[in-house]
Amino acid sequence: MPTCPQSLSLSIVSRAFGNALVMPAAHSRPCSAAANATPQNRVDGMPPKCYYQISTNNTTNQRASHYRISMDDENFSDNPCPIARSLAVAGDAWCLLILRDAHAGLTRFDQFRKSLGIAPTMLTRRLATLTEEGLLERRRYSERPPREEYLLTAAGQDFLPVLFMIGAWGRKYRGGGQLVRFLDAESGTEIKAVAVDEVTGAKIGTRAIRTVMPE
Repeated sequence: MPTCPQSLSLSIVSRAFGNALVMPAAHSRPCSAAANATPQNRVDGMPPKCYYQISTNNTTNQRASHYRISMDDENFSDNPCPIARSLAVAGDAWCLLILRDAHAGLTRFDQFRKSLGIAPTMLTRRLATLTEEGLLERRRYSERPPREEYLLTAAGQDFLPVLFMIGAWGRKYRGGGQLVRFLDAESGTEIKAVAVDEVTGAKIGTRAIRTVMPE
């Protein structure tokens, strides 16, 4: 049976983000260790350097240190990093797979349970989390017996590109065996997801990135 590349990616990502997230130390210029950067740390066509730089003012190092320490807390909801805040909501692999299935048209509890093979108690908790965080909303579709379905909100719909980027990573680095393919419904061509900066039009990862901490 074909395997979903998003599922393969999530098995890796959930383990990675299950631990504390740590940003690289701050640098106001390319890191001195970048000269020995491995191919995995380089961007094609660009000289090796630290592509994530934390920069604010003279207190950069102090703020960067506080940033790394604060990431150790289990509750990321108030963290200044938007990645951490997002993971506080949808950093669980089951939650992401529920969102995947919701985008595929599944709405009811039994549909999610059959698709994922997840225990009912676990599914109940994940659906409650996604509902409380505003990615899904409940809608009653039967009064007798009372039954509810789960529909994507605007926030949940906006999560689709994130899922496709995870899937693209899984296809590239966990692509062994048969994988599910995602096709454009109108053209019939396979979807190739890339992350592009809306302002510069550049593919993310091809230009140096500087992270500015809030004052």
